[in-house]
Amino acid sequence: MSQLQTDPPVGGTLSTIRALAPNLAPSERRVADICIARPKEFAWWSAADVAEHASTSTATVIRACQNLGFKGFQHLRMLLLRDLGASESRVQDASHTKDSIGLMQAVFGEVAADLGGALTPLDREAFDQAVEAIADADRVLVVGNGVSGPSASAVAVRFILNGRTAEAPTDAVMQQLTARHLTSRDVCLAISDSGLNSLTLQPAHAAKEAGAIVIGVTGYARSPLVELADMGLVLGGGTGPWGAHGASATVIQLTFLIGLQIAVSERRGGSAEAAAQTLEHVIGILNHVSNS
Repeated sequence: MSQLQTDPPVGGTLSTIRALAPNLAPSERRVADICIARPKEFAWWSAADVAEHASTSTATVIRACQNLGFKGFQHLRMLLLRDLGASESRVQDASHTKDSIGLMQAVFGEVAADLGGALTPLDREAFDQAVEAIADADRVLVVGNGVSGPSASAVAVRFILNGRTAEAPTDAVMQQLTARHLTSRDVCLAISDSGLNSLTLQPAHAAKEAGAIVIGVTGYARSPLVELADMGLVLGGGTGPWGAHGASATVIQLTFLIGLQIAVSERRGGSAEAAAQTLEHVIGILNHVSNS
């Protein structure tokens, strides 16, 4: 991998490593896995210490850091120490939370920090290609299941409000049937945080076989969805105290999709005024239905 264009923001280093580590060779992957599992120790170890724990060589440790996009081992250690200091403060704040609003503020702080680092693993060129493909497509099919289902529906609605024809069937069978009828002029936008959901992979495969462009949005660089997709859009995930609760993953995913939709709208020459007019029209329809 090429060097990261900028340092991950505070709190974003482990998210970046987690997203990009699957691209590494097995010996380098062990280095990344040690870093993810034991960041506090990793930050204070020497390259030789890491090599010993990862059952590899010092040269491999340095190469792993570089292939993750960092300048080298010391650069990664510096960023880990920076993030660990910030994380300790967040954990202490969480442990001192006595009431519900205090906990809510702590969760919001974590999500804000995770959002700041979420775009670090994103391939900018792939994103630009995805924007162009969606903007120029005759038809856009959005597929997502499980926790990614609501995000798929939400971004499809936003595309429609901004004049971009899109559809997001919620039924998995309908997703596959619709995907089979796409053409080379169409796009399938497949959304899966893990990149492993078979219900999402199946319509993506069908779309690929039909000749459509497949764009995958996921949190893992080496996943079946990225391998299948013509453009893989990889995001960082959350690593804070509430990471196990999925506090950030859904917010990051939906925020990214909103940003993608806005970029497509700009590429198509859309405007906020046009979107507002469409929304007013929808509200008028709903009011008419409720009064009839």
